[in-house]
Amino acid sequence: MFAAPTNEHRVPFDGSFAIGAAATAPSGPWPSGKAGLTEHVRRIAAAQRILYAHDRHAVLLIFQAMDAAGKDSTIRAVFSGVNPAGCHVVSFKRPSDVELDHDFLWRTTQALPPRGTIGVFNRSHYEEVLVVRVHPELLAAERLPDALRGPDLFARRFESIRAHELHLARNGVVILKFFLNVSRGEQRRRFLDRLRTPRKHWKFSAADVAEAERWPDYMAAYEEALNETSRPWAPWYAIPADDKPYMRRQVATIVADALESLGLDYPAPDPERSREIRRLRAELTAAARAAKP
Repeated sequence: MFAAPTNEHRVPFDGSFAIGAAATAPSGPWPSGKAGLTEHVRRIAAAQRILYAHDRHAVLLIFQAMDAAGKDSTIRAVFSGVNPAGCHVVSFKRPSDVELDHDFLWRTTQALPPRGTIGVFNRSHYEEVLVVRVHPELLAAERLPDALRGPDLFARRFESIRAHELHLARNGVVILKFFLNVSRGEQRRRFLDRLRTPRKHWKFSAADVAEAERWPDYMAAYEEALNETSRPWAPWYAIPADDKPYMRRQVATIVADALESLGLDYPAPDPERSREIRRLRAELTAAARAAKP
């Protein structure tokens, strides 16, 4: 089964992650510029082509963050070189009536990537232990039986998520989860930038500011979610998000390392296929020679 790449930002598997101690910016100087990111984007693109040809594994990448942390731009930058035929990005917004008529894992399960492809979730089933944790009134729309809405509801959801992700890993799905850890001060600066820049107004909603006021509640929810669900087969990485180039490079490095660690190669043709290839090559070579003036 897949083993998570080691990285300084990987959330421990023993429940000791403290969000207040997690970095939101690089701890020291690092080589800036696009060259490093470009290198890792190329590694991802090369590995994705082999993943597609090999057709035995699927890759699921989950991104969660507070508003303005940079999920969209990071996904766009990191996967800019990947063949669109082998990569699919899904953004999960407010659940529809149809989705609310099913269990909380149903809508993300429908969007899981098939073998040979990379699936990227911009938000995910984790909204059900984050946003719903901060806004328990949202549970009313889910129409759960009264007997299942007790104080242990979220503990049971964590148990379901762990079992779900372990099941996926046991069936060849590589799972990497990224929490883009932006500071409250940087989030405010980015909100102000959106308000001052007309072409960014579409990104802004008054609800974003209201949600930011619940910052301590969200941090508590994130800390518990990451501790409860970071496992070797489905690790979380708390990536400092105040420096966007650093954040993108870290994500790209982890994804590239994970893909390469699978040790995949283009599948070799079986003997019958090899004979067929030799025959066709000989026929085409002869035809090409005969066609020369």
